[in-house]
Amino acid sequence: MESDGFYDSLPRLATFSALTDPASYTPLPDDWVVGCADIVGSTGEIAAGRYKTVNMVGAGVISAQINAAGGRAFPYVFGGDGAAFACAPGHAATAAAALSAVQAWAAAEFGIELRVAQASLARIRAAGRDVAVARYQASPDVDYAMFAGGGLAWLEAQMKSGAFALPPAPPGTRPDLTGLSCRWSHIPARNGTILSLVIEPANRVPGPAFTRLANSVLSIVRSLDRDGHPIPSQGADVSWPAAGVALEARTARQGNSLGRRLSLYAQTLFAWAVLRFNLPVGTFDPRAYKRAVGRNADFRKFDDGLKMTLDCDPDTVQRLRAVLEKAQAAGVIRYGLYEQDEAMMTCIVPSAMQDDHVHFIDGAAGGYALAAAQIKSGPSLRTD
Repeated sequence: MESDGFYDSLPRLATFSALTDPASYTPLPDDWVVGCADIVGSTGEIAAGRYKTVNMVGAGVISAQINAAGGRAFPYVFGGDGAAFACAPGHAATAAAALSAVQAWAAAEFGIELRVAQASLARIRAAGRDVAVARYQASPDVDYAMFAGGGLAWLEAQMKSGAFALPPAPPGTRPDLTGLSCRWSHIPARNGTILSLVIEPANRVPGPAFTRLANSVLSIVRSLDRDGHPIPSQGADVSWPAAGVALEARTARQGNSLGRRLSLYAQTLFAWAVLRFNLPVGTFDPRAYKRAVGRNADFRKFDDGLKMTLDCDPDTVQRLRAVLEKAQAAGVIRYGLYEQDEAMMTCIVPSAMQDDHVHFIDGAAGGYALAAAQIKSGPSLRTD
């Protein structure tokens, strides 16, 4: 198999539960590289009420890579306060430059410190870990990468210790974040709570016991409406002015000018009217678009573990907690739960006229970041 064509050759899996099977994953070619990023002090940013900004920066890592890839498909995963991806060797330098550009942008625009790192598969495998991927067909138009093998978790830990850091970009460097937006309203829980769930293998590498646990969790979640999907089938609501417009204005390569902000407010007012009142514009069908947003949403993933954002009733939360506590006591997993009242979306929309737009779902009050923090700090919390 040619290295550059590796990802295109992978089958798309239509059933999420198939992703608990290690046989669903294919190791990346030896000459590929892996990049990752995460925000330093994200818990403090959340406490300051800036989780929408945190999500925007995390999704910005992926947006910059998509635009730098020039239409080439590649595996990536969104983690709330960070992201990871892999690419063929011929694209490694371009990917590294895009990572460093996002780091410079996050510091300049938001005062956020973003760690960024990149390592070869050979180096990861020399440390006894691997990176294997699968493609999950979330909808007819969008698929997402799933990761196994422990390599992403290993690289993130190494990055936090200072290893594999990329050189900083020159001052004033800005990434290409075309398509990155966060215009949708927060999505209220319909069944009691928005549950952010992060489950990690106890030894960082999923094995048979973790597979059994993941299947148990998914079996419980299947009792929820649409597997706990936080977005209603008819799509999310919109409001104006959209809460994320001020953030989106700061993604422009030319900077956050008054003209840019005014233009965005005009664009979002028009979009709000079209979506709010279901007004067809040419071939654009707003009802169909809103349904596609839900179908395309990334609300569950395997990322050297299992992460989900679920619209969940209290009884199901307790059933999940009981299964997870038992598995943690048996030394199979470590886990974190975080409950909040709303979910939120951060989006990458190259064109509203096509259905390949992607939407990253997280809890609106801390989500994955605070669920992961519970793994280190103890019992789960709930926001007011």
